[in-house]
Amino acid sequence: MVVVDDDPGFRRIARALLTARGLRVVAESSDGASAVAAVQEHRPDGVLLDLHLPDQDGLSVARALTRERHPLRIVLTSTDSWTWSEEDLAGAGIVRFVAKDRLFDADLKALFSPTA
Repeated sequence: MVVVDDDPGFRRIARALLTARGLRVVAESSDGASAVAAVQEHRPDGVLLDLHLPDQDGLSVARALTRERHPLRIVLTSTDSWTWSEEDLAGAGIVRFVAKDRLFDADLKALFSPTA
């Protein structure tokens, strides 16, 4: 797993949540460019991706990651309300949107499972 968020506090919380659910976090990134580089380097199975990053939005990052042709499950997260359709998210390679305040309750293991 790679956790992508510009807030180091949120990255720390997300890492703890993912680890507690039995998922291994191999890298953290604070912006889109470093996220793409981390995925290229580590080839993770999944990415927890913030919508708002300092250099580009999460949808653009997701599109760049899906062009890598490496099977990857991307879950988008934000404090903002979800305003995209399932088709918009799927078109960017995103399997699901989960609001940041709902991550604790989300079945993260299932979301990042290749069979989900």
